[in-house]
Amino acid sequence: MTVILRIIGITLRYKRRLLAAYVATAVATAAYLFLPRLIGNSIDRVVEGFESGNGTAADVLPLALAILALSVARGIASYAQTYLGESLSLIVAYKLRNAFYDRVQRLSFAFHDRHHTGQLMSRAISDVEAVRMFVNMGLVRAPYFAILFTAVAVILLRLDWKLGLISMSFMPVIAYNSGVARVRMRRLWLATQEKMAELSTVLQENLSGVRVVKAFGSEPFEEAKFDQKNTEVATEMVKAERLRASTVSFMGFVLLIAVGLILAYGGWQVINGNMTEGELTQFIIYTQILSMPVRMVGWLVNSYARASSAGQRLFEILDAESPVRESPDAVEMPRAAGLVRFDDVSFGYDGRAPAVKGVSFEARPGQTVALLGAPGSGKSTVVHLLPRFYDVTAGRITLDGRDIRQATLKSLRRNIALVQQDVFLFTATIRENIAYGREEASTDEIVEAARIAQLDDFIRTLDRGYDTVIGERGVTLSGGQRQRLAIARALLVDPPVLVLDDSMSSVDASTEELIHRAMEAVMRDRTVFVIAHRLSTVHKADLILVLKDGEVVERGRHQDLLAAGGLYRGIYELQLRPQEEVMLDFEAPEPVDRSAAR
Repeated sequence: MTVILRIIGITLRYKRRLLAAYVATAVATAAYLFLPRLIGNSIDRVVEGFESGNGTAADVLPLALAILALSVARGIASYAQTYLGESLSLIVAYKLRNAFYDRVQRLSFAFHDRHHTGQLMSRAISDVEAVRMFVNMGLVRAPYFAILFTAVAVILLRLDWKLGLISMSFMPVIAYNSGVARVRMRRLWLATQEKMAELSTVLQENLSGVRVVKAFGSEPFEEAKFDQKNTEVATEMVKAERLRASTVSFMGFVLLIAVGLILAYGGWQVINGNMTEGELTQFIIYTQILSMPVRMVGWLVNSYARASSAGQRLFEILDAESPVRESPDAVEMPRAAGLVRFDDVSFGYDGRAPAVKGVSFEARPGQTVALLGAPGSGKSTVVHLLPRFYDVTAGRITLDGRDIRQATLKSLRRNIALVQQDVFLFTATIRENIAYGREEASTDEIVEAARIAQLDDFIRTLDRGYDTVIGERGVTLSGGQRQRLAIARALLVDPPVLVLDDSMSSVDASTEELIHRAMEAVMRDRTVFVIAHRLSTVHKADLILVLKDGEVVERGRHQDLLAAGGLYRGIYELQLRPQEEVMLDFEAPEPVDRSAAR
């Protein structure tokens, strides 16, 4: 019930539109309620004229015109009610979807680690649509059905209390059946929406990884997996619709029994002269009108159940608290010089064993810090703590002497650019992808960033150059081209702190050397963090941090660490020394042809 009250609270923000819908509802209801009386009176007047032999068309003309006028008024009011109800529900859906999207955007990496993209998409689309249907059907139209039912019940009792009681006697049965159905349908729709989220996840993963699927010839496996989830969704939906259909059918059956009893008793009353033909007609028409809100109970119960379960899933996200919170007294951080200090920093994911333990170091502007270690040693975690993608659990990180938790997230991240190993590109032009984060950048600035990243020559070979639209996630580019574009994007932001998370793993050695040479001037006044496994990157670093199990076990420059003979020496012998030998072979002078010299 709390979920429904929250949905109603959101709708009440648009009181004028809701009130206008209710006014239109009142007019439509009033017109609808008067029509059976006019029709009944018309029938009585026709019968009187027939029996007396003096009846004329003029006797029923005023009533006919009144019926026509009421029908027109009801049509206009019904149109207004439908329009206002639909528009109100669409506005609520629009606001909810925007609020959901904004909330997801502002939640930390820890939230996205736990929630799959497909599940979030299902909530943003299917669950919001369920709430929209409730606002239109349950909130706007429910009062219409309630007023209609109550008014018709009173009219029936006033026309003939005995016949009215016959009609009303079936209502408790219908009400009980509706209540039981509502509870069961809420559970069914909650299960359906969970299964729909799982189906969305399977579909999203399959479409994103279609090349992997085709490379391994796993189409039959994926089809079977999708079919299984699709079957589960269909099964749950069939259960819900079966329950709704049985509820509606039961209500219709009960109502037909009531109509049969009314016709039997009412016909007997007409034969005995206790009721006119027009009054019996009114009673039958009013009973049919009464059937509409009764029949709609099934739809309303279905709408309520879906909105209750959908709202619960939506508010779960809207109420989610991000572990990374901006302090109320956070201040705007100006452009930093780039002095980064980690003071005894520790961090663990979701209360698990610490991924980083007691890390301390200092990086000055113009310095390059390289992080090495085995997979899972904590390298990426260290750099992800710097822009507060996660918050430290112990110790502190400062930028220019200020605790990064004292700065607004936007101003902090404006000072830090991160080039990740898994490059994400948008389905947009190359120009728009490079300018992402600095949309106002000029063409010259974009071209210069691409030139430094050794991408400009390639872009100029394309028919549309920088206006070329790349495919989803940059699929039309090679791995190296995607990484160079990501580097250009980071450079365009012009950050004082630059983080390269294994960002040249897909770039060949010669291109990497060209990028390094072009970036030397750019990196001169920046603090640069590099996660890399190539000697060309590591041996030039001002500080090398070797991590093991989340701890910095060695630190220093390349030659010093080699001389120490520790873990770095082992990594060097296993991974870096072969690269050095290849580089030496590559750089060795060509042998002199002595025979030609003679």
